[in-house]
Amino acid sequence: MVFETKQKKVGRNDPCPCGSGLKYKKCCLGREYLNNDDIKKSYFKNYRIKLKGSADIEAIKKAGRLAIDLLDMVEENLRPGMQTDEINTMVHNHTIRSGATPAPLNYRGYPKSVCVSLNEEICHGIPGDRVLREGDIANVDVTPILNGYYADASKTFFVGKPGPDALKIVRVARESLKAGMAMVKPANRVGDIGWAIQNLAEEQGCSVVREFVGHGVGFEFHEPPQIPHYGQKDRGIMLVPGMVFTIEPMINLGKKELHILADKWTAVTSDKSLSAQFEQTILVTEEGFESLTPYDLDAPLC
Repeated sequence: MVFETKQKKVGRNDPCPCGSGLKYKKCCLGREYLNNDDIKKSYFKNYRIKLKGSADIEAIKKAGRLAIDLLDMVEENLRPGMQTDEINTMVHNHTIRSGATPAPLNYRGYPKSVCVSLNEEICHGIPGDRVLREGDIANVDVTPILNGYYADASKTFFVGKPGPDALKIVRVARESLKAGMAMVKPANRVGDIGWAIQNLAEEQGCSVVREFVGHGVGFEFHEPPQIPHYGQKDRGIMLVPGMVFTIEPMINLGKKELHILADKWTAVTSDKSLSAQFEQTILVTEEGFESLTPYDLDAPLC
């Protein structure tokens, strides 16, 4: 495909006309389009993507701060011997006290206010009477709605002292999120995010879950576009400022295959290997990206 600048037609792999020395696709490709006053209309018409304005972004940030408060509260209280439903109670009560609503509760019939997924559980674990044990890993996924705006984030925590397999999968999952976030900037493509995640995880001998993906968020719980955590570079929708979506790679220590339990929600690894996930809500900016649910991805794991 050939794109036209103000001066002449330039191919994706040609030197950028701005003189940076970079290829056009790595520099100014798409910036003429980004400046188009009709971009919001175009992205909604073509992809049903709702770009966010400055007021929307500030509102999502406030919901994002609450999401991080919830995860911090869980981390401070997590201990062997507690039931996963205790996590749900903590998250639900703090969300309500903060003037917000837990988005998962009653979403498509989901019965709780948070997802808590242990060990071989990939995602959508329903809190209940399962007891946390020394050496477990627990992914906690929260989505508060504050003043009508959604923010989505998750972390995988150690319960007590982790073993070597737990340390590895949590490290790789966290690094996978970092790798995906690093690909977010205007004129990159959705496929660049998945490509970076897949390469990192598979180089470490792990696998990437295909069935569950990141998604647009902010005005609704789940919006376009979908953000796969695997794929090819230079494929998919071009990233533009104002896009807000989650990156939430689910990484398995073993094979990628999964199945859903009888509760019709909990996804587990078919080979019973450990699975871990980290998730943040990401805004595409003019310069690159900003996390609207920021937490430290470089802190010591334990």
